[in-house]
Amino acid sequence: MLGILKAGGAIGAIIALVLLLITLVKQLIALVTFLLVVLKVAVVVAFIAVFAVIILAMLRARGRRRRAEEI
Repeated sequence: MLGILKAGGAIGAIIALVLLLITLVKQLIALVTFLLVVLKVAVVVAFIAVFAVIILAMLRARGRRRRAEEI
């Protein structure tokens, strides 16, 4: 009888470890997905910032040109 309990305990421990491993992998996938989303958002924000700086530089140059023509 004791052997059956020990075997059942070992099988239970293995099942528990497998379930913990599955949970860990799910959490790891969620973390990687979140980090990829953060990275994509950062790239989009950086692109918009560069685009805004280019437009601002064009507008400033256009204003300088107009002021130079007036003088």
